[in-house]
Amino acid sequence: MARIVVDVMLKPEILDPQGKAIANELPRIGLNNFTDVRQGKRFELTVEGEVTDALLEEARQAAEELLSNPVIEDVVNVSVLEA
Repeated sequence: MARIVVDVMLKPEILDPQGKAIANELPRIGLNNFTDVRQGKRFELTVEGEVTDALLEEARQAAEELLSNPVIEDVVNVSVLEA
């Protein structure tokens, strides 16, 4: 079995309150080198056998039509998860 990873992020122009909250808390725990945080989503799709270009295209279609909200999110990665 193989896994395909899909990463989805909010579009840059969309406010990210969870990312902002995390960014505000980092200095409190002594981590001062980060200037911004954006929160996203990760999906892992398991498939039987090898991942082909056709399967990657199906995963991209799923990402664009079901896993993300295209009004506010971008699909930023569709790739094979290496074991």
